[in-house]
Amino acid sequence: MTLLSTAQHIARDTRKDPRGHMILIMVAGTITIGAIALVAFLLWPTWGSDPSSGPARLPVSIGATLFNVPTTAVRMKIQRHSGPQERVDLSFMFPSLEPPEAPKHVSADTVEEKPQPIDRIFLSLSAHHDTLAPDTRVRTIYPRYLEQDSTPIDDGLSMRAFRDGSPYSNEDLFSANAPSLSARCTRDGATPGMCLSERRVDGADLTFRFPRSWLGQWRDVAGAMDRLTVQLHGPKG
Repeated sequence: MTLLSTAQHIARDTRKDPRGHMILIMVAGTITIGAIALVAFLLWPTWGSDPSSGPARLPVSIGATLFNVPTTAVRMKIQRHSGPQERVDLSFMFPSLEPPEAPKHVSADTVEEKPQPIDRIFLSLSAHHDTLAPDTRVRTIYPRYLEQDSTPIDDGLSMRAFRDGSPYSNEDLFSANAPSLSARCTRDGATPGMCLSERRVDGADLTFRFPRSWLGQWRDVAGAMDRLTVQLHGPKG
């Protein structure tokens, strides 16, 4: 009502003074702009794409087996969703087993020439579709290609080399009983050797990968794999 009274008052004044037309136009324009700004402010969405608002953990089903994985541990963005999946690739800092921080931007000026040491353990969860179980492969397949001699390494850990010309040439098999560990490792060369250790949980196979150099603390590595299995799937029933 106040705005209407003001406009009527200005309209009466413009009959006396032609310059009032310009004043009326300016006032009307100001009122219109203010109204548009008010409507835009009220209707403008207040939400945004804040990655921190996402769930901290994702329930995923691999081979009909439920896992509860930390969202930031998932290595590929396309796999960062809940529900059934064929495979999920994860990484964790070692020895803390915390999900890694987001990678820092690297430019030509900041990149370092020396390769950075691997400070994380990689884990792939995949549906096995009734293929040969990892422990069965260790008992029945690997012995066909291993050398006869076993070499003690460190306090319960032993190594057997795969024969040259075999499907696992240039690799060694490390094993221990307490704690349990079985790892197939490539030998150091142009690139540092890496180890692969597998286990089966219901309908999924868990494949761990870590540097061969970590075998100097193999008990810690074996314990880390056990803890990650429990954290993601829960203790054995």
